[in-house]
Parts: sequence; structure tokens; C-alpha cells
Amino acid sequence: MSENQMSVEEQLKKAKILSEALPYMHQFAGQTFVIKYGGHAMGDAALAEDFARDIALLKQVGINPIIVHGGGPQIGAMLERLKIQSSFVDGLRVTDQATVEIAEMVLCGTLNKNIAQAINKAGGMAIGLSGKDGNLIEVQKLTRTKRDPDSNIERILDLGFVGEPSRINPEILESFEDIDVIPVIAPIGVGPGGQTFNINADTAAGHIAAAIGASKLIMLTDVEGVLDKQKKLINRLSPSDVKTLRQDGTIVGGMIPKLETCLFGLDRGVDAAHILDGRIPHVLLLETFTEHGIGTMIQAD
Repeated sequence: MSENQMSVEEQLKKAKILSEALPYMHQFAGQTFVIKYGGHAMGDAALAEDFARDIALLKQVGINPIIVHGGGPQIGAMLERLKIQSSFVDGLRVTDQATVEIAEMVLCGTLNKNIAQAINKAGGMAIGLSGKDGNLIEVQKLTRTKRDPDSNIERILDLGFVGEPSRINPEILESFEDIDVIPVIAPIGVGPGGQTFNINADTAAGHIAAAIGASKLIMLTDVEGVLDKQKKLINRLSPSDVKTLRQDGTIVGGMIPKLETCLFGLDRGVDAAHILDGRIPHVLLLETFTEHGIGTMIQAD
């Protein structure tokens, strides 16, 4: 037997996998998945190729994927290269005029187009755009408050050109669906006066999923999913479970805003939200087309 030939057992195993996937293909055909893409999955060349193939396959079987991508490390690297200093508040980059210009250049330029091109190479038809195109994502300036521990006085923190979606205009996304195009969206939005604002990619994905009534909001992360206090994966959660786990300190740090985004989507009609480990090859297919899935799924009570 040559190296390129599979044994009968290997062929049967692949046939079984395809057979298991069939009912899920029927179930999700015609539905829309909003997928937040970032972290290690985007920075690793092999994983990026797997992701592109998975997206093309989802489209091929009748699912409508919409990609919202991040790019924090890439922005940070460019700022460092240009010797522009930046700071963070609650995980959000304080974004002055110079920084927002760099963010737009990185997110909407090579990064966005490379993701779209990888999907095209894998057999899909993807188009890269930003939230500014067609006024897809209209934003308002995001502010944070911080309480002084000594005086107990709250003060408003100015994050600069960091925006929070105030309105999503889904018509452009619906038109792409009609012509079988996969949108790849950079999280840059437009303010009331036409200003450019940087948006957290998780937040942008959640608002888009809510606005279009997506059946799934999928967040690719660099962790296995939501973990309990013994660091074991929690496969399923309800909104009330999330509240309880946050109150008892199980859910902390960067997982809090991700779950807040998931709950935001569920509260506005998204059927299910998923937090998946983007470091696992073909994690999207494992979640979508297998009986037990992978990662953490959050669904309404």
C-alpha cells in the first residue's frame, strides 16, 4: 500500500464522520453564523489555512458565515515599530488620532484582505470590508468610569477614538448573502460626525449577530472555553449559570467581557453562543457537525 492510500478502516472512519455530519448540515442550512476570529488561530499559518477551509465548507453546505476579525497584536506590533506609545483601560486600548489611523491601516488593510484571500483560495468567495463601508457599523464614543478608592468619587476615563456600536445596518450583509459572498469585517466604525472609531472585535461581532438574528455567535479564543474552579471545561451554560459563576468568582478576567457579549446576543434573539479554542484545528467543524460539539455553549434557560 502506498503512503497516499488509506486502509479500509481509515476510509470507514471518514465515512462515519461524514454520516454524522449530515443531519447537522440539514439543520443549519440557510442559517447565519457570526464568527469572531482572532488570537492564536489568526496568527498561526496552519490554523489560518484550516480556518479558511472550514469557512468555505460552511458556505458550501448552505450556512452563511460572517467573519469579524481582531488584530490587537498586529496593531501593537505596528505601533511599536513606529514608536507610538499606547496604554490600556479594562483591556481596551486608549486610542488617540495617531493610534486610530494605525488601527484602521492594519485592520482594514493587509490583515483584512489576507483573511478574505485565504477563504477565496480555499474555494469560497469572500470580500473584505470594514464597519465604515456602507455605514455598516455606526458607533458612539465609548467611555469608562473609575471610582477613586480614597474619595469614592467616580471619574470618566477618556479612551479616545474607541467606539461602541449604536446601530448596525444589516442591508449590506443581506445583499452579500443573496450573491453567496462571505463578508470579512474589520472592526472599524463611523461616528456621528464621520470620525473613525476602533471597536473591540468581540463587541462588534455580538452587535452584528444580534442585529441580523444569527443562529450562532461563535467566539474563537486562546482558551479551551469556560472553566470551573478546578480548571475543567464547562460544556453548557445558561445566562443564570453565567451570573452565578461570575458572582462566586469562577468567571474572571478577560472571560467576563466575552460572556457579556454572548449574553447580549442571546438577549436579542441569537439562538446560541459558543466560546471555542481557536488553537484546535478545524474547531468550527467539530462544533457544528458533531453530536457533542466542543468548547462551551451558552443558551437561554
